[in-house]
Amino acid sequence: MMLSRLTFALLLGAGAVSAADTRDPLVAQGAYLSKVGDCAACHTAEGGQKYAGGLAFKTPFGVIYSTNISSDKRQGIGSYSYEDFYEVMHNGNAPKGRLYPAMPYTSYHMVTDEDMKALYAYFMQTKPAATPNRDNEVGFPFNVRTGLVFWNLVAHQDSPFKPDPAKSSNWNRGRYLVDGLGHCGECHTPRDTFMAMDGSRYLKGAMIEGVMAPEITATELRRQGWTHDSLTRLLRKGYSVKGGVFAGMYPVVEKSFAYLTEEDMHAVTSYLLGSDTPLPEPAPKPVTMDASHPGYGLYRDYCAGCHGQEGQGKPNVTPSMYTNATLDQASATNTLAVLLRGIPAQSYSQTERFAPMPSYAKELNDQQLADLVNFLRQTWAHQPSALSVDDIKTLKKEIVEAHDE
Repeated sequence: MMLSRLTFALLLGAGAVSAADTRDPLVAQGAYLSKVGDCAACHTAEGGQKYAGGLAFKTPFGVIYSTNISSDKRQGIGSYSYEDFYEVMHNGNAPKGRLYPAMPYTSYHMVTDEDMKALYAYFMQTKPAATPNRDNEVGFPFNVRTGLVFWNLVAHQDSPFKPDPAKSSNWNRGRYLVDGLGHCGECHTPRDTFMAMDGSRYLKGAMIEGVMAPEITATELRRQGWTHDSLTRLLRKGYSVKGGVFAGMYPVVEKSFAYLTEEDMHAVTSYLLGSDTPLPEPAPKPVTMDASHPGYGLYRDYCAGCHGQEGQGKPNVTPSMYTNATLDQASATNTLAVLLRGIPAQSYSQTERFAPMPSYAKELNDQQLADLVNFLRQTWAHQPSALSVDDIKTLKKEIVEAHDE
């Protein structure tokens, strides 16, 4: 069975579940899996009760609000039979109607029957929340749910997880977690004409609310020099020598990946990196600060005070520019997005945090943004190309439009 080897660890508290949860091993398993699936992050509004729903998701078709999935029998899912729960998770069909695929049943269909029963056992004993579900703000024709019948026929297939016999059990476990409950592809995969995940570009990166969910294929991660250790630290803590997470990925780390057992974290990184064994640390690239570069002065004026004169960063203040994965991405979207939008202060533990990054949207014009972005990417990531002012204008338009959707 997929998770039987975890039961003893869960009973010892490896997944930070409550004492009440651990009285029943099935409930304990479900509590852990709910964290793997990041259920609380999407189904808990800011300041709201856990699992009471109400979190807004901006889509090209309007605003969709997450639903109440607490054990409340009227507003939540407490009256669901197991069959109801299974159908929602696998096909998006709820007793009161069809769900939009903002609910990632397009990934959850891979979840095994054993794990599905554990999740059901857990959710049936969560604290009930009598919070009514909010009406979605979706216009015609997308507010007609019967259209989802045809969408499912075209874009969804309820197929079980099938291990690859040519791969190790560890790699297959990682794929099960990443592609299934972790539903990483929902953000990191471009959409096709029908707004379904484009399987031919799986994990190749996609725009989500004004930032790029970057490509996380094994080929790209290894090109950037990620190792099991650096990727584990990023997913466990939210930052590593390769930089830190921001935007929508921050709560994913805080509420989901941080709780993975060591065994499952190794499986996830092995799958993403395409290797069960440790990868060698990449050789450091030489860095030369070119004082003649038009972005050099901008870096000194706007960045060096926090990131260091040489880009070395400051502990508990800012990340280093050296080996920074954001700068190393093929697209400059996220480098520009950070300069335009800034990043709020982020805390990873009582002793580990990063200070807020201010927005320079009103301080830097398009030419200055192009010069600074080029300097950052060329100096520390050795990017061969340079962005023009027109490139910056195009990227700014994409960032703003994606953020406003």
